[in-house]
Amino acid sequence: MKDWVLITGASQGIGYEFTKLFAADGYPLVLVARDEARLTQIAAELTARHGIKAKVLPLDLSLPAAPVEIFDELQREKIHVGILVNNAGFGLQGPFADLDWRKQSDLVQVNITALAHLTHLFVKPMLARREGRVMNVASIVAFMPGPFMAMYYASKAFVHSFSQALAGELAGTGVSVTAVCPGLTRSQFQVRAGMTRSEGFFMMEADEVARIGYRGMMRGKRLVVTGWLNRLVVGLARVAPIRSMSSVATRLNRPHP
Repeated sequence: MKDWVLITGASQGIGYEFTKLFAADGYPLVLVARDEARLTQIAAELTARHGIKAKVLPLDLSLPAAPVEIFDELQREKIHVGILVNNAGFGLQGPFADLDWRKQSDLVQVNITALAHLTHLFVKPMLARREGRVMNVASIVAFMPGPFMAMYYASKAFVHSFSQALAGELAGTGVSVTAVCPGLTRSQFQVRAGMTRSEGFFMMEADEVARIGYRGMMRGKRLVVTGWLNRLVVGLARVAPIRSMSSVATRLNRPHP
């Protein structure tokens, strides 16, 4: 039997699309998100359609203890995770000084700390077996500053930098690390972030983003930017002055009155 795949943020959007791709290829799944009812529905759907095993772990990654709870539970059940997909994450739109600090702290915990902690926990047994894959979902905003979404942009810059550094460390070990960088993707992300400007700009569908990321990870690529327009944006961000990119982000992210 294939090794298990652990997917965070599996209940909707890109994470849900990842569950379908892995299940179609016969991987047993560990599904992590807060919505137990939705996870149970997904597990039943994938089990019926593909005959795979699926374990549901309804946990909130904004709680610091969650990563260890996940790891310990799977250790007790002797579930060996061969692929870790750190997909969970959320954004907040608004002036940094005005946004609730607790929500911003939760963003750091989910987008950065839980991602790094889960990677630390699961990479060790992967290295012992000399095989495994880690996918960290970053964003094209990792390559630029983001006024009015400062914490979210900074968190994705961490995910990208951390992933590239770890990929370099693990070269030749049999364990690969892939950072997937989508742009605007049709999902519930915009609603949760409180974004007032999203529709009208180029948006990719979540299933297309997931397919591109999945193929890139399976090929062992260190960086996958989804879609030609997003690749163009990243290319421009790498050569344009930081102040210019900050001005563009300001125009895009400034909330409507």
